[in-house]
Amino acid sequence: MQELQVFDQQILLDHVYKHAPIGIALISMERKWIGVNPALCHIFGYAEQEIISLKSADLVTSGEDNKNEPLVNQLLDGVIPSFEVENRYIHKNGSVIWATLHLSLVRDNIDGKPMYFIAQVVDVTKSKAMEHRLQESIERYTSLKKYNHDAIISFGLNGHIINGNQMSEILTGYRIEELIGTNISRFIGEMNLARLLSVTEDYTSIEKNMNYFKHKDGHAVEVLTTLAPIIIHNKNVGYYIIVKDMTEQKRLMIEKEAAEKTNKAKSEFLAMMSHEIRTPMNGVIGMTDLLMETKLDAEQDEYVQIIKKSGATLLSIINDILDFSKIESGKVELSEESFQVRTLLSETLNIILPKALGKKLEITTTVSPTVPGMVIGDTTKLKQVLMNLLSNAVKFTSHGAISISVDKVAQGKDTVCLQFAIRDTGLGVPKDKAAHLFEPFYQVDHFMTRKTEGSGLGLAICKKLVDLMGGEIWYEPRKDQAGSAFIFTANFRTQAYLESPADDASAEPDPLKDEPLKILIAEDNEVNQLVLKKMVEKLGYTSTIVQNGQEAVEAVRRVPHDLIFMDVQMPMMDGLEATKEIKKASSLTRKPYVIAVTAHAVKGDREKYLEAGMDEYLSKPIRIEAVSEIIENVRKFKNTH
Repeated sequence: MQELQVFDQQILLDHVYKHAPIGIALISMERKWIGVNPALCHIFGYAEQEIISLKSADLVTSGEDNKNEPLVNQLLDGVIPSFEVENRYIHKNGSVIWATLHLSLVRDNIDGKPMYFIAQVVDVTKSKAMEHRLQESIERYTSLKKYNHDAIISFGLNGHIINGNQMSEILTGYRIEELIGTNISRFIGEMNLARLLSVTEDYTSIEKNMNYFKHKDGHAVEVLTTLAPIIIHNKNVGYYIIVKDMTEQKRLMIEKEAAEKTNKAKSEFLAMMSHEIRTPMNGVIGMTDLLMETKLDAEQDEYVQIIKKSGATLLSIINDILDFSKIESGKVELSEESFQVRTLLSETLNIILPKALGKKLEITTTVSPTVPGMVIGDTTKLKQVLMNLLSNAVKFTSHGAISISVDKVAQGKDTVCLQFAIRDTGLGVPKDKAAHLFEPFYQVDHFMTRKTEGSGLGLAICKKLVDLMGGEIWYEPRKDQAGSAFIFTANFRTQAYLESPADDASAEPDPLKDEPLKILIAEDNEVNQLVLKKMVEKLGYTSTIVQNGQEAVEAVRRVPHDLIFMDVQMPMMDGLEATKEIKKASSLTRKPYVIAVTAHAVKGDREKYLEAGMDEYLSKPIRIEAVSEIIENVRKFKNTH
């Protein structure tokens, strides 16, 4: 029986050694493998003979073996019977595996001399990876709670608070230790808690009712809440309530609304001031133009010229202020149309050329051959920048020359960046003043402004417009001589263009007929009535005057008119409504050409009036040249259609 027991134990030990799921190894005192079981071979990826040829330290990653040495010494000294550690080992394929090592020492039964070590190795790589993922998840969750800008409070199904983040202390006025264990109903109310615990899925309606959170000092904080269930093993065990303090957002919303109202009031004020200033200015400048057409002696002509010049200066300042305010309030947008750069430059130069020639200044232009013939962009704003810079060059240059150059600095697939440079031989700008040139209302010095008028807004407007066109503007002193150089870039779109064929002589219209135009003036202001009427008469035409939009509609119904100068702001029926009535009248065999005449010049009026059905736009004060051009265009159109 005893032999059977011994035999059975040997069989048992052999079976356990070969079939145990953990690695078992016998290691000599010289740290060599004596024997290893199949599980250990499987863990490390080696065959039995391969492992036996290695030292135990060969499988351990760098530094791990030295970490275990103090424990091995204690084991050898009999201080401890065994020890267990986690080590990183190197698999045969080079990958790192985590394993738990349990090491014990077998001694001689007689003298207690150490004979060999027994190592038991358990592969914990998978559980270690899960542990890492769990730790990462915990750290992410902890970071989310800790650094979240919103208060996050967790509570159980009994309403008792489990935990909270730092922001919950700020929101409630309680420390986390004080919050834990108290009921969430003290902050959200008993009714909201009862409703929450009775609902299983949709919390939207409950969230909407949780608009306030009670603070420790008694005041209510306006909040925005979000609820989320805490699910563990597919079972709801509580809730997270995420609470955003809306106090700051509410303040910002109120400030935003106030700013919007202020901007609206500012825009309305500018529109009103534009109308109120331009209306009398129309009378002053318009009557001055008419007065200059009469017989005047030398003294009278001098006085009238002074009036005209002063009126033009005042109008320029008004326009600058309105333009700058319009840009500042974000009311300006870019419009796009195709144009020839060289033609636009020529048109701009033609405007300032008389003043330049009057001062005997030499004007030169240079356009690089690389500049495209046609580009797409906002011609009005580009002209405005060029006009401002050229006007300044003429204004501050008493003798010498002004040069304008255009170069291509960058080319994209369908875009091009052009650089415009205006150089003069004028006064120049002191170094300490150059940095302030593009600031609103800034003027270099009194010695410059004594002889020249201006608002100090021109360059500030230029900078804003250049920014809108995606470019930059800067000042450079002339290195070779006295004077200034203002340089700016602007971006434009490009596309393939076909050259326009020369006008065929056979396509020329027939000679213009002499049929008189029927012109209607719809204007409620008597001074403006007189100005327009006299201008029309000076150009050789007669006109009919009505006081408001309703009378204009009735006049057109009675007698067809070719051209209507329609004031936008009139009593009874304004110009916009009157234009709509006239344009949609089916009884009219031919529609009149309607010109919007207005003192408003703030919100992109031309586009607005054209969209309303008007055909062209005139801003007060009206110049006789503009009236003449419109009448001529209408006369040509009438006689060719």
